[in-house]
Amino acid sequence: MKSIMYQFDLEFGDIIGIDEAGRGPLAGPVVASAVYLKKYTSELSEINDSKKLTEKKREKFFDIIKENFYVGIGISTENEIDEINILNATFLSMRRAIEDLEKTGISLKDKKILVDGNQKIRECSLNQEAIVKGDGKSLSIAAASIIAKVTRDRIMVEMSEKYPEYGFDRHKGYGTKRHREALIKKGKTPIHRVSFLKKILTINEKIEESNG
Repeated sequence: MKSIMYQFDLEFGDIIGIDEAGRGPLAGPVVASAVYLKKYTSELSEINDSKKLTEKKREKFFDIIKENFYVGIGISTENEIDEINILNATFLSMRRAIEDLEKTGISLKDKKILVDGNQKIRECSLNQEAIVKGDGKSLSIAAASIIAKVTRDRIMVEMSEKYPEYGFDRHKGYGTKRHREALIKKGKTPIHRVSFLKKILTINEKIEESNG
């Protein structure tokens, strides 16, 4: 039996699902994924919005999705986020994901792109539709959300090995108490988004001044 999320996709015809991960963190890139279904199997019936899945299940579905979908990944760095802002960097990562998907041999002609959220991808002339909370409605968007989330999480785990004192493997760059305390104590790293740290860095500067 086909899932409700897959039935939702079928209503739109031949589609590509797109979602991103990492708009809110203080550090690391924003990662987007664009996916196109090869074949529907019963293994896909349990796929859901990545935020509703445990890390273990996301890792499991990551491999299942790679087997059953054509997958493209796009990344915008923390420097690009600072330079063009997080929204534009997100759209940039989505356009890169589409370009990466096209490298698999997928033709974009006559396909419709379903984008998670309330905005279409800027500077993209392809046929698009924005789907609010699409990662809970569309199988393809949900699959893209899992690919993007797992890919970004793995990047942050690697960064944790380089900067162990910040605990990136645990919070993945989000502004947890531990992360903020590390920032105040040790300052920023090259993978931090400076534009996201103004308030925290100001606090750090005041602490340094009071201790000076």
